[in-house]
Amino acid sequence: MLKARIGSWYEDIQTGAQFKVVAVDDDTQTIETQMLEGEICEYEFDNWMHMTLRAMDEPEDWRNSYELADEDARDPDTPIIPDDFSNPLDTIEPDIMQGTDDDFG
Repeated sequence: MLKARIGSWYEDIQTGAQFKVVAVDDDTQTIETQMLEGEICEYEFDNWMHMTLRAMDEPEDWRNSYELADEDARDPDTPIIPDDFSNPLDTIEPDIMQGTDDDFG
């Protein structure tokens, strides 16, 4: 029997189902999982103990079933700066040109 760890991926050897443990509730003695296809399932501790499971690495394409783009994985507080970014202040010309005769009125 494998202990359910939040964030870990498992495969049910009998059914081939792949899922991630998203919550463990000791009070209700349940384990909540999210299937690779996105469906949420809940198992009681007793049922979990009788399942034939193997730990697995996170599937490479698991985000596709949740319809998450790569942009969703990044920190939302990190600004997106395009490759061709130029500072817009660089294009503004000052009203007064330093070092010209106009400076002295």
